[in-house]
Amino acid sequence: MSALASMPAPAATLRTADSRTSAGARDLDALIRFVASNRFMPAPPDGLHNVGDGDWRAIGAEFLGHFVRLGGLAPDDRVLEIGCGTGRMALPLTQYLDPGRGSYEGVDVVAAGIAWAQRAITARYPAVRFHHVDAANSLYNPAGAQRVEDVRLPYADASFDFAIMTSLITHLEPAQVDAYVMEIGRLLRIGGRCFVSLFLLDDAARAALRAGAGRIAFDPDGAGPAFYADPERPLAAVAYEQRHLLGCFARAGLFLARPIAYGGWSGRSGGFGFQDICVFARRDLPRDAGLPGGRQP
Repeated sequence: MSALASMPAPAATLRTADSRTSAGARDLDALIRFVASNRFMPAPPDGLHNVGDGDWRAIGAEFLGHFVRLGGLAPDDRVLEIGCGTGRMALPLTQYLDPGRGSYEGVDVVAAGIAWAQRAITARYPAVRFHHVDAANSLYNPAGAQRVEDVRLPYADASFDFAIMTSLITHLEPAQVDAYVMEIGRLLRIGGRCFVSLFLLDDAARAALRAGAGRIAFDPDGAGPAFYADPERPLAAVAYEQRHLLGCFARAGLFLARPIAYGGWSGRSGGFGFQDICVFARRDLPRDAGLPGGRQP
């Protein structure tokens, strides 16, 4: 029997319990363990696995818990992920989203990763779809046909409830961050949430980096707003000054929905995981706010 034929069907596990209750939390924990350990769930070949260290399935399953517990993801949400890679975050969602009401759209600049995800995931879970965007990125798609700043994703305004950007901003220039964030502002409904993992520089992160506790060599005294760990490969790891980054999201109508969950990458005490996690909520903007000329996201 092929691995594809053996993969669990949509709705194979309990997904509808409220994770805020003890029973719901147990169901979510069981689902996370199921996804992380199920050998019939696909994983990309090593040549396509370009999303960092660690177990591909286990990290995706871990973030499913973050999406639900920190981001408020619901089974009937319409989900958009920018920078989906080979579907590491999408695969656990096949077991959480209601296939009749929820949906997932993932976009990425790496064509080979999208093609694999379409074959390995969409073929079994039609509500989970992937789309290649041929935008230039000096690290992942240097020959891209268009600038990120010119990208308009092929979806209608306010057509999503939940957006994901995990470790995407960590590989973008400031103008590219602005462009993708404005697209999320356009695509999220009012009240929708955006889950972001990234590297933020605030006073505590700078102090930890100056003390030599950091795990990535960002210069805490650099000019900003972007900080590059490796000048020879600048998009390999990018951090942003926190105030600048929050302002970028605010211009798109996206404001923090909960306190930032700071990670341990900088060496700060009490870090939650590795990268910092922000959850934004889409709010309406006055007609004269947003981009120059009063144009709304």
